[in-house]
Amino acid sequence: MKKCCSLVFIMFVFLASALLAIAADDSKQFPSCKYCGMNREQFAFSRVLIEYDDGKADGFCSIHCAAVDLAVHIDRFPKAMLVGDYSTKQLIDAEKAFWVIGGNKPGVMTKRAKWAFKTKDGADAFVKELGGSTATFDVAMKATYEDMYQDTKMIRERRAARKKAMENKKADGHSH
Repeated sequence: MKKCCSLVFIMFVFLASALLAIAADDSKQFPSCKYCGMNREQFAFSRVLIEYDDGKADGFCSIHCAAVDLAVHIDRFPKAMLVGDYSTKQLIDAEKAFWVIGGNKPGVMTKRAKWAFKTKDGADAFVKELGGSTATFDVAMKATYEDMYQDTKMIRERRAARKKAMENKKADGHSH
């Protein structure tokens, strides 16, 4: 029995240290979001890192893109989910974070922002300055999925407008 407990403890320490190693260098290992291509270092305050039970990890720019991945990979179980603390940009446990939903600061890949904070004081200060409401991780994830259709529609419209603007600029450049 002691050997079994020791083995489980050693495996836990090994897996935790492996995740910490990935987290320490996550922006270099996953420089851009696999869904939208956004630079994760630039969006360190909203980035997400998920380690799945199969040992693989993926990095995303936001809770929106992380939720897409969780939905697409329904048979993979997330072993750990880390998110950038809005204030410090350090990765923190997403489930233990203090979340703020909404407010006057535009979100990343979403109309209704979702920000994570390591401390309740950090979340409360954000709400006092920029509005929104505090929430748990589960409430933030539920809001993310509730917003998915409108957010995806907004992203498509923005990309179409950018593409059209680039095409117009290119056409104008060739007419001279």
